[in-house]
Amino acid sequence: MCKLRFAFFGSSILSAYWNGAATYYRGLIRALNKRGHSVTFFEPDAFDRQKHKDLEDTSFVNAEVYPSTQKGVHSSLKRALEYDIIIKASGVGVFDELLESWMPGLKNSNRKVLFWDVDAPATLDRMKSDANDYFRKLVPEYDYIFTYGGGDPVKKSYLEFGAKKCCPVYNALDPQTHYSVKPNERFYGDLGFLGNRMPDREDRVEEFFWKVAKNLTNKQFLLGGSGWNNVNSIDNVKVLGHVYTHEHNMFNSSVSTVLNINRSSMASYGYSPPTRIFEAAGAAACIITDEWQGIESFLEPDRECLVARSGEDVSRHIKSMDKEYARAIGRRAQSRVLHEHTYSHRAREVEQILCN
Repeated sequence: MCKLRFAFFGSSILSAYWNGAATYYRGLIRALNKRGHSVTFFEPDAFDRQKHKDLEDTSFVNAEVYPSTQKGVHSSLKRALEYDIIIKASGVGVFDELLESWMPGLKNSNRKVLFWDVDAPATLDRMKSDANDYFRKLVPEYDYIFTYGGGDPVKKSYLEFGAKKCCPVYNALDPQTHYSVKPNERFYGDLGFLGNRMPDREDRVEEFFWKVAKNLTNKQFLLGGSGWNNVNSIDNVKVLGHVYTHEHNMFNSSVSTVLNINRSSMASYGYSPPTRIFEAAGAAACIITDEWQGIESFLEPDRECLVARSGEDVSRHIKSMDKEYARAIGRRAQSRVLHEHTYSHRAREVEQILCN
C-alpha cells in the first residue's frame, strides 16, 4: 500500500461555522489517516471561524492556520512543496483565484496537483455562463479534478472543459462522529431542518419547510443553521441558530423526522447527497428529502428514506407519520450507509485513484 503526504487547502477543518464542508473534510481525512496517509490542512484565518472552532480531536490531521493575506498564501504554498499531493478545494473563501492559478505551477514528476470541487454544480454553471471565466483555462492544468458529488453529469461537464480526469468522491458517514444518542428535549419536534441560509436554497426552503410549517400549525418545526436569525418566524417554528457539530447527533436523534433540502444547483445536477443526509442516517433518523436524480444510489426511497417533490408531499409524510414506521426507516438507512457509504469506503476510492 502506498503512503502519501497530502497538503490540503480548504475553507476550514477546525470549524464548521458557515462551513458545510467541514464534516466532509474531517471524515475523509480521518479515514485517509487510518490508512497510513498523512495530511496537513491549510486554512485561512477568516470569517471568524477560528472563534468558533469545534473540532476536538485533531490527532488525525496537522492543521495550519495562515493569515488571510497574499504573504500568508505564498508562505503556505512554499510549505506545500514538501508534499506528494497538493490539493486546492473550492470555496476557501479568500484568495481562491490566486491559489487556483498558482497550484498547477507546483506540480512535477513526483508531485501531483489536484482541484477538489466541493460545489461542482456552481463552478460548472459559472464557467458555462462566462466564456472568459479564469478557471476555464486552468481545468486542463490540474492532474485530477475531484468532486464531492454530481455523478456522470458533473464528470461529463468537467471532461468537456478539458479535465484530464474527473473523479466524484461522495459525502459519507463517519461512524466515529455521527451515531444515535439519547434524545434531548431542546431538539424535540415533528420536523427539523439543519442548513445554512444560502441564496440558491432560499426558494426551496420556502417550499419544503416554511410552507409546510404554515399549513401544519399543530406540528412543531426546528430550523438550525447560520443566517436564519433575522427571519420572521412563526409560533410553531423554533429557530436554533448555528448548531455545533457536536450537537448534530442530539438534533438527529431527537426530532421525529429530519428534512434534507438541496441547493438548486445541486438538485439540478443530481447525484449530490449532502453531508447532512449521511449524518442523519448515521443517527438512524427518518429522513425526508427533496427529490433529486440518483437518490436511490445512496438510500432506497420509501424504505430507507422518504422523498418529497413538493411541500405538499412533506406535509403528507408528516401527517401520516407513525413512530414505529419512522424508526424502521431510520434503522434501515443506518444499516445501508454503514455497509456502503462510510468515509472508509471513500478513502479506499481515493487511494485506488492516486496510488495507481
